[in-house]
Amino acid sequence: MTENSILSTQKASEKAMTDILSQAPCRDRLVRTPTVIIMVGLPARGKTYMGRKLARYLHWIGIKTKVFNVGDYRRDAVKVYAGKEFFDPNNSEAVAIRNQCAENALEDMCDFLQSQGEVAIFDATNTTRERRRTIYNYCTEVCCFRVFFVESICDSPEVIQANIREVKLKSPDYKDVPQKEAVEDFLSRIELYAKQYEPIDDKIEEKHYSFIKIFNCGERFLVHKLGGNIQSRVVYFLMNIHVLPRTIYLTRHGESEMNVQQRIGGDSPLSPAGETYTEVLGQYIAKENITDLIVWTSERQQAINTARKINAPKEQLKALNGISAGMFEGLTYREVAERYPEQFAARDQSKYYYRYPGGESYHDLVARLEPVIMELERAENLLVISHQAVARCILAYFLDKDPDCLPYIKVPLHTVIKLTPTAYGCMIEYIPLSVEAVNTHRSKPKNCDPNRPVAEALNEFHVSCLEAKPGPTTCQIIYQNAGTTIETTDAKGNRLQRMDSTFGDVSVNKDLSLSHDGKIQQSSTPN
Repeated sequence: MTENSILSTQKASEKAMTDILSQAPCRDRLVRTPTVIIMVGLPARGKTYMGRKLARYLHWIGIKTKVFNVGDYRRDAVKVYAGKEFFDPNNSEAVAIRNQCAENALEDMCDFLQSQGEVAIFDATNTTRERRRTIYNYCTEVCCFRVFFVESICDSPEVIQANIREVKLKSPDYKDVPQKEAVEDFLSRIELYAKQYEPIDDKIEEKHYSFIKIFNCGERFLVHKLGGNIQSRVVYFLMNIHVLPRTIYLTRHGESEMNVQQRIGGDSPLSPAGETYTEVLGQYIAKENITDLIVWTSERQQAINTARKINAPKEQLKALNGISAGMFEGLTYREVAERYPEQFAARDQSKYYYRYPGGESYHDLVARLEPVIMELERAENLLVISHQAVARCILAYFLDKDPDCLPYIKVPLHTVIKLTPTAYGCMIEYIPLSVEAVNTHRSKPKNCDPNRPVAEALNEFHVSCLEAKPGPTTCQIIYQNAGTTIETTDAKGNRLQRMDSTFGDVSVNKDLSLSHDGKIQQSSTPN
């Protein structure tokens, strides 16, 4: 087959794609205009990594976002990977299959944005101008969407090799394939794409596009024709992320006197148990021997004092202060339920959006923490010592939780949460440090009626103290593209339990936080 006939076949297929999809109805321009973010670049340039992190960030700030990965559609269509030959432009049968997969992804993307979605990320190589023109015209002229291109350009052999090792070799394409053979095959795939690759042209043919070019994972950026709030946020985020290995440690302050009294908020001294946790936390961090660790705390004394035994540079951030309870600051839940039953019920009905009178909501807290998240993305090894609501917001970002789930994430006292970002998600470990503490978690009650009895309103809020065998237990949660894996291990690393789920919201029905005297003080498993 000649080169001209190959190009003719590709153009005909792409024209058919536009003709078929042009039947889609146009979304009303009076509503907020959806945005399509189109990834561009050769394989192993970090497109999927950036796309998924970007989707997680937009979702966290309340923008309905979804990734449409054409590779996933291809794996669904072709159950058994046939090798690099599948990506040869001379393989007309494979070209037709890949084009059909792109059509299917575009159709699903259109359905998502025309129903409830606000941003869609079209994750594919999109390496030719013809392919980009087809997608752009369909999105703008047929569907009335806005379009923003994100091109990742990388000529660093070290970065490419690292991406292949860390990401591509773990792909379903190379399951049970020897590493050397998999690397050779994938490098051949890159060469096939490179022969057709046409970078975005900002001078003539594609100068009307809005885009960002990212060189060598953030060494340099080129931003062109930036327009609108969504595109500005996308650029701001992409210019702050990095791919270097790092670990983020997250913990609440040690148990405070107000925790013991079950009071809301406050700037409180530590309880005796909290003082003990300060000592134990310092010992744990020292044993971890973390390179170039920096410690962030809130400005409240219980957080500052919790960090005092840690030998590392410390910064106090006002943004990490606990949620403001306004006029309810310092009250117990019982006092609020008895004096202000309608307010108490309103918070149970919509905990994420409910704003304390004169205080904050979780929604407000997410907005307050957005700059902190940007700094977290820029940081390397870091320990954050903060408060329950703040820790929930940070965990919701890394776990990609919905707003309705965010206020009910369990963040036990005296537990270190170890976050290790991975290519497609984040590995989470819950590490109880075996210091007894009260349970401050309150589950969502079934009855949210303002006229419910106070006892019924409070029946989900109690201190758990059950007999069990002593010894700390770690809960390891691995969030991956295909689902969620949860493992619990004892102090020696022996596996106690393993669960696999295709859903993000999973629970391990096992109390993990064990004290030295053999009592379970609270559950450290996330909901």
